Amino acid sequence: MGASSAASFKQSLWYETAQEPAILGTSFPGSMDVDVAIVGGGFAGCSAALTLAESGASVALFESQEIGFGASGRNGGQVIPGAKYDPSELIAKFGQERGDAIANAVGGAPDLVFDLITRHDICCSPKRAGWIQAAHAPMALKRVLQRAEEWRQRGVDVEVLDAATLAKRTGVHGYCGGWRDPRAGTIQPLSFVRGLARAAIAAGAQIFPQSPVRSMKQEEGRWLLTLPQGEVRARAVVVGTDAYSDDRLVPGLSRSLLLVQSIQLATEVLPDELAKRILPGGECISETRRLAFYFRRSPDGRLVFGGRGAVGDALRPNLFDSLLGAMKRMIPELADIKITHRWSGQVGLTLDGLPHIHEPAPGLFVGGGYNGRGIALATLMGQWLAYRAHAGTPPPLERTKLAPIPWHAARKPIIAAGIAWAWTQDRMGFGS
Repeated sequence: MGASSAASFKQSLWYETAQEPAILGTSFPGSMDVDVAIVGGGFAGCSAALTLAESGASVALFESQEIGFGASGRNGGQVIPGAKYDPSELIAKFGQERGDAIANAVGGAPDLVFDLITRHDICCSPKRAGWIQAAHAPMALKRVLQRAEEWRQRGVDVEVLDAATLAKRTGVHGYCGGWRDPRAGTIQPLSFVRGLARAAIAAGAQIFPQSPVRSMKQEEGRWLLTLPQGEVRARAVVVGTDAYSDDRLVPGLSRSLLLVQSIQLATEVLPDELAKRILPGGECISETRRLAFYFRRSPDGRLVFGGRGAVGDALRPNLFDSLLGAMKRMIPELADIKITHRWSGQVGLTLDGLPHIHEPAPGLFVGGGYNGRGIALATLMGQWLAYRAHAGTPPPLERTKLAPIPWHAARKPIIAAGIAWAWTQDRMGFGS
């Protein structure tokens, strides 16, 4: 059997360098009764657990592996504001009041992340140096400048970058220009999710790693969750498994998302001369290509470089080789730099590009579909689901019907065709 994406968790730079210790949790007592049970120990689940515990609810979180095992411990560590839609598009889609509320919430999501880090003293190397979105073609630059202007009109101190300035700030030549959003930043993502879990425990939550929920059903007005260690009864259940969902607990959930691997490389620590020329200001960056590359500097001075991977769990070495080739084409000075880490994780995509909230049964609250912006959006989603489960407070984002994608069974060739089309659009100069 070849290497798998799931097994690459312990090969990541984040696993090797995590400052926050792994969450051991407590021994399961055999049976429990709580206000809210949470399934999934990533950003959304741990954020929900912390919010609920601080609100006075009794809460227990169950993770089938270790805390942060899924996308939360594998991503690029870029805390980016907003969603795939710009504010004007959100208003056109949802109306003025709701669209404004959603834009304000997702635009302010990095504030939530960095405030939690400060408030709970989470050791995750936070650096709020901003996010650069670089346009790969003139047509994409027009879209980027429009996005920057929209956020400027909403009070964000955006910075527009011409090609020469962008090359100086990133070390990459060939971009047409771009913009910098100062609300963004970088963190050590595995440390962050472990820190959220630690803070939730301190607030009174009970967290159980290595505790897969095998089944879930309503019984006598409460939810009954079955685990290998016993049973849990809860008034409400929050599910935050996103790209690591299956259909055993919530029928149709995994088939409502399209999963694609995001693969990453980390270099050795950059020599001083290179470090002065490649992202010297500490920003993170992503491109406007539909099959975009993204990169940042790690807390210990490496370059972390990512892009799109395979469909399915199998790791494809040729895609890592292609990623490495792209990195060296973009930054020729890295030609002789050693690669020390390679890993991947699954990204949950929705057809409309927005995160989704589902309530498929009374007392069951499900969130997911972060489309590559999981740190800020999933942390925000955890709060939304917690407030909804505990106090009935509706989030600004409308709940949607949980519906499997009709062609999900044929997704691999369809996604492959979509990727081919995205390559064509990228060559034509369109941007996301």
